[in-house]
Amino acid sequence: MSRIGNNPVALPEGVTAEVKENVIYIKGKLGELEQEFSAVSIKVEDGQVWVTRPSDSKEHKAKHGLYRSLVFNMIEGVSKGWTKELELVGVGYRASNQGQKLDLALGFSHNIVMNLAAEVKIETTSEKGKNPIIKLTSHDKQLVGQIAAKIRSFRKPEPYKGKGIKFVGEQLRRKAGKSA
Repeated sequence: MSRIGNNPVALPEGVTAEVKENVIYIKGKLGELEQEFSAVSIKVEDGQVWVTRPSDSKEHKAKHGLYRSLVFNMIEGVSKGWTKELELVGVGYRASNQGQKLDLALGFSHNIVMNLAAEVKIETTSEKGKNPIIKLTSHDKQLVGQIAAKIRSFRKPEPYKGKGIKFVGEQLRRKAGKSA
């Protein structure tokens, strides 16, 4: 029995949900999102979204919790938004942005220039004595996570000195170096 799937998702003020055939549409102050679904049924009643499954088969149980979580993330996104912060650890690592264009200096021979989707707001901060931070904000959790993972993949943190791009608050497994 899916404990997550059985819980209804409350619709906050200013957020509307609508189900047409196998697509749920969610609108809020920060934007609009839509999600296709299958193997479950979704109903909007009394300011709550209910996800139900037709049987107790393995596929239906798995999708029951999945689609409830996706709907919850969509509602949170259009009402509050999602944020990911990345930190550049390393000498000479820099980040700057002009509009939707992110410019990264990561120790390669050329800077990496990345164009971001219009739904994502980007902010870079560089203070003296601190590591540069890239802040990504959007109403779409999947998009923010995907872009953050792409940026992180340019220079993953290495286990000896910890240099690279990491999420703020991420704990890295460090290794001991050569012993003399």
